[in-house]
Amino acid sequence: MDRDRLPFHGRRKGRRIRAGRQRLLDELLPRLALARPEPGATLDPATLFAETVEAVWLEIGFGGGEHLAFQAAQNRRVGLLGCEVFVNGLASLLTQVEAAKLRNVRVFPDDARLLLPHLAEASIERVFVLFPDPWPKARHAERRFIQRATLDALARIMAEGAELRLASDDADHVAWLLQQILAHPEFAWCAERADDWRLRPADWPETRYEAKAWREGRPPAYLRFRRLPRGIR
Repeated sequence: MDRDRLPFHGRRKGRRIRAGRQRLLDELLPRLALARPEPGATLDPATLFAETVEAVWLEIGFGGGEHLAFQAAQNRRVGLLGCEVFVNGLASLLTQVEAAKLRNVRVFPDDARLLLPHLAEASIERVFVLFPDPWPKARHAERRFIQRATLDALARIMAEGAELRLASDDADHVAWLLQQILAHPEFAWCAERADDWRLRPADWPETRYEAKAWREGRPPAYLRFRRLPRGIR
């Protein structure tokens, strides 16, 4: 895939950013941001953090950063690597990183699909893709993040037994997610009963977007999948 021609659909910037957050974008972001890797480069994500980490978790499209910051604060020995193109979301996360003095956060301020091919095989213990754009129109289905190609990329970088967490408040998108992942030979759904996908796990904090979905009568689905052992088909 041509790194300079990768199609991206979505916003990169929203409302005007306040001076305090702009300072963080100017001063803190360069210390936390990963540059786009060179062609052929391989990154061991565990080496990207200032302090030694026991595992690395990846969040793709972290929005306002509430979930990523929560996980980083609750799991100080885990490195949290977040991908987000939306500048306002980056600024929001940086505010939380500074306030909580988080030292286990790194960010890739670009399309996650540009980073995935460069992460070392079996190097990620958990992946979060929470409330991605559902692209509800049928003609836009190819824009949805969860596709066979991205699942292949995630399966490669995820360790055996690693967990993939997805969430959506769009019923058609939930059906799409299940269709795509249940058809993939490297993943197994963790749900054993309805409450396993209807109720948010205790270590999965509510975000502003999720709260809005509940207020507007769109109950989210919380989907958890396990990366199967390599060679199991």
